[in-house]
Amino acid sequence: MADPLKTFFSPSLVRRIGADFVRAHSRFPVEAFVKDASTGLQKLELLDRAKHIAASLQRHLPSAYPDAIDVVVRALGPELESDELIGVGMGPFIYLPHALFIAEHGLEHFDLSMHAQYELTKRFSAESSIRAYIAGDPERTFAFFRKWVMDPNAHVRRLVSEGTRLRLPWASRVAWLDGHPERVVALLEQLKDDPTTLVRRSVANNLNDLGKVHPDLLTRTCGAWLKSGNEARRTLVEHALRSAIKRGEPGALSLLGFGEHPAVAVEHVRITPARVAIGGSVSVAFELRSTSRKPQALLVDLVVHFVKANGRTRPKVFKLKRVAITPGATVSLEGKVSFAPMTTRRHFRGNHRLDVVVNGVTYHLGNLEVRP
Repeated sequence: MADPLKTFFSPSLVRRIGADFVRAHSRFPVEAFVKDASTGLQKLELLDRAKHIAASLQRHLPSAYPDAIDVVVRALGPELESDELIGVGMGPFIYLPHALFIAEHGLEHFDLSMHAQYELTKRFSAESSIRAYIAGDPERTFAFFRKWVMDPNAHVRRLVSEGTRLRLPWASRVAWLDGHPERVVALLEQLKDDPTTLVRRSVANNLNDLGKVHPDLLTRTCGAWLKSGNEARRTLVEHALRSAIKRGEPGALSLLGFGEHPAVAVEHVRITPARVAIGGSVSVAFELRSTSRKPQALLVDLVVHFVKANGRTRPKVFKLKRVAITPGATVSLEGKVSFAPMTTRRHFRGNHRLDVVVNGVTYHLGNLEVRP
């Protein structure tokens, strides 16, 4: 994803932005802006390109922020037509420099900037820029959020749940959010049954983040939501608990019906091949035999302890299967592990440990050697 996004912020995009601004403000010095924003752009990486364009906007917009933000809002194009972001493509990222400009320069004009982000999120997202406002004046920002959870536009409602995530990717952490998780949950309560999957998925991601900092609050919240929820609510909760499940937290496992200690034997393990070159793949197969006298609901995950550049290992959990197994029965399971280079994970030579986790209990499967 990084390379396409990086090249998206190009001189041609700068010209498009300039055209939008000159249409909104006839005195906008479009030629000077295009020259300034394009100079040195190609040498920069992803986010720095957007910051570079945002800085150029600041230099060429009216010097008074109220006048400048008025131009920014009037330069925005049409709202997103769908209540989904999947399939939208790169187009909305044209507004990332606009968001960075608001985050950097708008705090002293709070209401104007909140209105601008309200309009911006209908076209792109203001989830990153809004965090500067939460950090600067959380009570005032949350007053807006309490109105926005009722907004008819799904992207505005999503801004509430996405902007308050404790661990929002690519965004700075906000200490106030870490210290006031119950305030975040109070907003999520009003969004948990949102009619759109866009917002419900964001709520689940918010809770997933919250569980990394406040696991007990995550469990209590999800437990309460499951008591009187429909299938959509359960889907949300399962997505919210995904990291807690991977961590083997008993409370999360219990909520989904996998809290019982497993009575199983792991047998006939096959790791093929036992030695693999970087770029290859490995098949991991085994059998689970029930040693219980009663039926069991089992959640089975595969864990690979990937060797890092420093020689240490870090576990990565891969979902395998949910199994309903009768007394004495055996179930065969298999998974594949790729060692192809990825943008999110590099592979290194060394001895990799393989485990299977059943209802949070770890069983060692074996080891495999990864070679250059």
